[in-house]
Amino acid sequence: MGILVKTPLDSTLLTRSTHPENLLSTAKALAESFAGRAAQFDQSRSYCWENVQQMADAGLMGMTIPSKWGGQGVSFLDTVRVVEEIAKACTLSARIIVESNMGGISAIMAYGTDEQRAYCAPIVLAGDKPAICITEPDAGSAATEMQTSARRNGDHYILNGTKHWITGGGVSKLHLVFARVFDEVGSALGIGGFIVHRDPTSGIEPAGFEIGRRERTMGLCGMPETELHFKDLKVDAAMAVIPPSGLKRGFAELMDAYNSQRIGAGTIALGVAAGAFDHARRYLKQRQQFGRPLAEFQGLQWMLADMDTGLHAARLLLHDAARTAGRDGRIFPDKTAAARAKLFASETAIKVVNDALQMFGARGFGDQEPLERMYRDVRMFTIGGGTAQILRTQIAGQVLDMKTPQTRSGYDSVEIELKPSLLAAE
Repeated sequence: MGILVKTPLDSTLLTRSTHPENLLSTAKALAESFAGRAAQFDQSRSYCWENVQQMADAGLMGMTIPSKWGGQGVSFLDTVRVVEEIAKACTLSARIIVESNMGGISAIMAYGTDEQRAYCAPIVLAGDKPAICITEPDAGSAATEMQTSARRNGDHYILNGTKHWITGGGVSKLHLVFARVFDEVGSALGIGGFIVHRDPTSGIEPAGFEIGRRERTMGLCGMPETELHFKDLKVDAAMAVIPPSGLKRGFAELMDAYNSQRIGAGTIALGVAAGAFDHARRYLKQRQQFGRPLAEFQGLQWMLADMDTGLHAARLLLHDAARTAGRDGRIFPDKTAAARAKLFASETAIKVVNDALQMFGARGFGDQEPLERMYRDVRMFTIGGGTAQILRTQIAGQVLDMKTPQTRSGYDSVEIELKPSLLAAE
């Protein structure tokens, strides 16, 4: 049984339920509404507040939050199935779904205190897309080189530093800010996360919190990507997210939450590509040249077959990776499985969307069809959330069972560890 929720979606009644099929039905109904507005948000570079409200009303924001804190406790697998449906119609809305269910909020739900969970859950359920703040001007893929600091001062911390390419900067209320932690005498303790709240609707920023420059992006134009500046920002010590293993090792645990977000990002790419595939398939049946439908030309049939195969393979990898959450004591999906899935899905999606646009010819190159927007949107998914090259390095390290350092000193600076079984095989 589900709870009927009335939304602005043409007075349609959507069912809020944890049952996977009901969630998918809800997502498909919303996607039909979102499809007609996606170009508007792209062209105006504006956030899709109307879509966000509908998603919150339908229970898609914060689906993964446990029922104890007001959510539905939906699995990562069922979440990515919802994400794919939304992404077919509106990349921007799909990204909001991912970041309201994975990444920062899932790290808080896993490692935060009860006070932190009770504080953050209602904000997300009401429609907030939390911002996970890791990247800095000089610390992208090399996240451990971040310079943002958090120094203990009695019952609070003082944050100083700059974050860059922060998704949702200026529209997000909750921020999970990663920073180097120092005690009151300046001794380094490790890297931790800090929950920082702002309310952009109030017009009043926390003292020491500044929204910096917004990047003008190629795609996903409705999602702000900004700099954030922290200048003696005071954060209550109760808002420090410290995993069980402490600050020295806890950064790795906090970053594990990123595995779910990587799967989410790969699923957005898959959804965009699946949407482009559907457009192309319909077009090939409708468009006629040389006296017959394009669908009768074998060259285009083979392109479509390759596209279909790639989409199915990407979907299997993503679903398989999502299923690893909860296995063998894991809270989040397996790191390597998530890397494989995002790598393959994101690169496959670019090719599928590119081929779909090619099938439309000049029509696909213009803005009367959604293909050119989808092409621009999907391009970022081999970059954000772990570049394709970094993911390959990570996968190679797992395959070889060895550390794969990227520092200038390279392998001289680390001890290369091989499993006895591999040594025996030499």
